[in-house]
Amino acid sequence: MSGYTKANIKHEVEDHAPKFGLSPGLEFRSGRQALECEQSGASYQRIAPDFRQPFGHAHKQQEEVYVLLSGSARVKLDDDVVELVPFDAVRIAPGVMRCVEAGPEGAELILFGAPRVDSDAEMIQGWWVD
Repeated sequence: MSGYTKANIKHEVEDHAPKFGLSPGLEFRSGRQALECEQSGASYQRIAPDFRQPFGHAHKQQEEVYVLLSGSARVKLDDDVVELVPFDAVRIAPGVMRCVEAGPEGAELILFGAPRVDSDAEMIQGWWVD
């Protein structure tokens, strides 16, 4: 393996949202394999205007950082709701339940996670209710 890997996660990585019935509200592209990540991961999400992810999730081991690139969003983190504007970054510790809702103009985010784990997420459908 080379000492680096380059991939365009917006244009060269498969959108996984359609196979889970989440399109057109969500676009989700996981760059972990394309980047040959050994200890971390990076993903791209585009969330349609006013769309709330239909599930919450928490990781047992993985810490994540969400960076809002454009638009606006709210992130529910356990019992707190945090507003995000472009270039806000939020670190989310293992064990914290999270869910994202886009604002009226939608949202684009890059998500980073470490350590790399294949499956340590607990998913709860309909977790964020008003």
